[in-house]
Amino acid sequence: MSERSVYLDHAATTPLDPQVLAAMLPYFTQHAGNPSSIHQIGRAALQALDDAREQVALVLGCTRREIVFTGGGSEGANLALKGAALALREAGRGAHLIVSAIEHHAVLDAAAYLQRFGFTLTRLPVDAAGLVRPADLRAALRPDTALVSVIYANNEIGTVQPLAELGAICRAAGVLLHTDAVQAPGCLPLDVEALNVDLLSLTAHKFYGPKGVGLLYVRRGVPLLPQINGGGQERRRRAGTENVPGIVGMAAALARAEAGRAAYTARMAHLRDRLIDGLLARIPQSWLNGDRARRLPTNANLGFACVEGESVLLLLDQAGICASSGSACTSGSLDPSHVLLALGLAPDAANGSVRFTLGHSIGEADVDYVLQVLPPMIERLRDVVPCATQREPLAVG
Repeated sequence: MSERSVYLDHAATTPLDPQVLAAMLPYFTQHAGNPSSIHQIGRAALQALDDAREQVALVLGCTRREIVFTGGGSEGANLALKGAALALREAGRGAHLIVSAIEHHAVLDAAAYLQRFGFTLTRLPVDAAGLVRPADLRAALRPDTALVSVIYANNEIGTVQPLAELGAICRAAGVLLHTDAVQAPGCLPLDVEALNVDLLSLTAHKFYGPKGVGLLYVRRGVPLLPQINGGGQERRRRAGTENVPGIVGMAAALARAEAGRAAYTARMAHLRDRLIDGLLARIPQSWLNGDRARRLPTNANLGFACVEGESVLLLLDQAGICASSGSACTSGSLDPSHVLLALGLAPDAANGSVRFTLGHSIGEADVDYVLQVLPPMIERLRDVVPCATQREPLAVG
């Protein structure tokens, strides 16, 4: 095993920012009250929630009342889809859902769950770069369409959707749009008005905040049935005592991510392009998955012909390099990524793909190290199991 450690799996999770931790610590100890209590310690916790809600609202360009604190991205997506879809059907506004083919499983599985209760579902295809075509969305809309969900930036391939254009189409049709924006903070604008979205879900641990806390933006007037019942917290939209330290940390992390976004994206894009160009130049029969231009500055998802991605990851791990073969939520699955299959890749090509996602800890020397050690690894794997057929290099976008 290598003594060197290069963490290139920031899309799975990020380390907690020390300044975020410092903001959280008092709410574990001297300010540990329940925000629903009326005594002074409880009121101090409630004030912390109000301040955090204001911080978050400033980044999203919305009001405090439109923020619902949740337990993470999956809960936020489930609350958005199930809560809004069920409320809309109850109000007689249709029972047809549209989701893109490359959504996170939190969205796909929530939509499939709703099918068990009489909802119909359309999966929007994407092009070879992973982009939803606005014309396809327009064609998929029906008079009974209640809700559309399109991921802002894909967690596997980094493709960034034309969300404002898609949102304008939905708004013209009187249909609500939810976006899973989990990968966006620190990399992309989050102004909900400019994005034309009605619901937007985030989770703190993707932008150097704590695990186990997230939020859902719910545009004023959007109906929402709670999916966790009990107390009256979060304006009766999500029962349960709020995670005050986590929420304080999330708000601090989101504010820091937004404040540093310009510098962060410029540095990450430079390192990303150096990594992509270097690997494509050094490894024959390799290709980039996702759109080259419309992609997160932190994401480099590459495919390598005639190898298994899991084998590549094991060798990288021995060299101290942490990467992944796709979503961390499905890393134990042997099936090809549904995202890569949606791009039109054959199963063996999809299985030969590796995702590198950059973050604050990565520098030029780390990229150079990957460029040094990965090409001979690929060559070694190909020597062990020679290709039955040779494929031309693939490029998308």
